[in-house]
Amino acid sequence: MRHAAITGYGMAVPQKVLSNADLERMVDTTDEWIVSRTGIRERRVVGTGDTTTSLAVAAARNALTVAGLTADDIDLIVVATCTPDQFVVSEACLVQAQLGGTAAAFDVGAACSGFVYALSVASLYIQQGLHQRVLVIGVDTLTRFIDYTDRATCVLFGDGAGAVVLEASDQERGLLSIVLGADGTGSQHLFAPGWGALVPESAMLVSETRPYLQMNGQEVFRFAVRVMGDAAAEAVEKAGLALEDIAMFVPHQANKRIIDAAARRLNLPPEKVWQNLDRYGNTSAASVPIALAEAAHDGRFEEGDNLVLVAFGAGLAWAAGVVRWGVAGVPRLNQ
Repeated sequence: MRHAAITGYGMAVPQKVLSNADLERMVDTTDEWIVSRTGIRERRVVGTGDTTTSLAVAAARNALTVAGLTADDIDLIVVATCTPDQFVVSEACLVQAQLGGTAAAFDVGAACSGFVYALSVASLYIQQGLHQRVLVIGVDTLTRFIDYTDRATCVLFGDGAGAVVLEASDQERGLLSIVLGADGTGSQHLFAPGWGALVPESAMLVSETRPYLQMNGQEVFRFAVRVMGDAAAEAVEKAGLALEDIAMFVPHQANKRIIDAAARRLNLPPEKVWQNLDRYGNTSAASVPIALAEAAHDGRFEEGDNLVLVAFGAGLAWAAGVVRWGVAGVPRLNQ
């Protein structure tokens, strides 16, 4: 049986740091208020020369290096993003143009849950024998669409990219189960007006529609607390595992209180919950792969460990999956 093992991982964030102290000088907020309600202390934001594509390419190259591969070895590129650099050409094609190679390329749009969605799609291509090696990237530059006079949103988001390389293997590694869901009736709770066919760009766009991210924080919080724990528990059950079989919980890094609530639902101690939102904030589709890459780089996973990945976001959409870790020494199937 073919499995889609993770054989490489990487991340990239902008150099520019926006701290809570910086925000105190920009908007009516305080470091204590931000930390107590979100757990965020600083975030990375795009600067001159940074783009969604540049971050995605940097993360992808790091993942390829870990896997010991080049772009020529990749059959398919799947990019999860809601902030592409172009609206007609897929972000995946822009990434391919920078990386090189001739891989097929397409995007997945599921906002903050996009990487887990993309991981499920990419894994199926390998499991069904359609591709041998797939590059999966989660990347967003949401700070380009943030109103820095709105303290409800401007304190939350950062920019970045994370990537993994999937390869066909005869070992039971990679995605063991997946839970996907959406409730489109909640789409008005987290969205950005404008930037689409319904509200085309015009000279009056900013004054007419305020094309910045809009969020009903209370509704999103209630939704997230419920769905994160429930989806993660369902994914563990579908994988045929018990909660005590989980070595690490790698959640979407949106809010510390949401993560802690989900961890309690799964009865996981703090040492089994990876959190890095204090340094990066909510990086949307990049959140889970950045956390995964950072934890892997720090040696927090061992061969055969079971990990739970879970995310939620605009849509409203959610996704959870159980991944069996295995990078070094994973046998590679021949073409």
